[in-house]
Amino acid sequence: MEWTDIRITVPKQQAEAAEAVATLLADAGIYIEDYSDIEAQVEQIAHVDLIEQDLLDKPRDQVIIHMYLEPGATPAEMLAALHARMDEANITCTIETAGVEQEDWQNGWRKYYHAMEIGKRLAVVPSWEDTETDRVKLILDPGLAFGTGSHETTSLCLEVLDQVVAGGERVLDIGTGSGILAIAALKLGADSADGVDIDPVAVRTAGENAARNGVENKLNVLVGDLSDKASGKYEIITANIVANAILSLAPAVPGLLAQGGTFIASGIIDTRKDEVIAGLQAAGLEVAAVHEKNGWECIVCHAAQ
Repeated sequence: MEWTDIRITVPKQQAEAAEAVATLLADAGIYIEDYSDIEAQVEQIAHVDLIEQDLLDKPRDQVIIHMYLEPGATPAEMLAALHARMDEANITCTIETAGVEQEDWQNGWRKYYHAMEIGKRLAVVPSWEDTETDRVKLILDPGLAFGTGSHETTSLCLEVLDQVVAGGERVLDIGTGSGILAIAALKLGADSADGVDIDPVAVRTAGENAARNGVENKLNVLVGDLSDKASGKYEIITANIVANAILSLAPAVPGLLAQGGTFIASGIIDTRKDEVIAGLQAAGLEVAAVHEKNGWECIVCHAAQ
């Protein structure tokens, strides 16, 4: 069985910040390729001045950070988390993998993704696994879209939905990904849901998952952003995305939130919690609760009275 090598290429000036993000997420350490001062490194370590030409030809203005996932880890989840964290830190990067080809992610890691119970009512069950449970069964095939329930941000949102969905609600899921949050709300008793995402792959995956769960007639999934896709009032709005996007959309949320409604925001790194809370409050939202898990935050709000 192979380990997965995740290669994160960043500009030299952002290497320190990117290294901090990778270190936070890595389970098995990291390895850094930095050739910006290769001559000095060779002199200090090997005490020679003859350097192979292929080393001298390496780019001097970028750094490659390697993360290694052991067999059994989920590359798709880690890649989504990495992209989210790098976006949070405004780090420009490219991310590649070796050992598991990208087109095989949705198949190769299936053997490691199993049913899980979340909250008091939910069970997230892979579409390829036959699981008997008395809980509300959410059947899911995430494909290449972010959202299986195993990542902290997704499980935090599901736990809140488990608490707040009473039945009959209209739901808006911003950045719907695999559709897991919108579909979970529908399976818990919500009446209808709109799922919006800028990624056409995610929208297609969400639609397929809705059909697997028998709620395709209740979930409307659209490619686009909040500004041109959502209208009317929603009792529940979810946004499991990144801090910058949440801050950007926050001013629009009170106008979409029904009286007494709930806004659930996650995908927020712990170091930006206070900034996001301040932005939500400035937009006219009251913070009702903050849930934390392994460095990630989920902020639950209501419209200010």
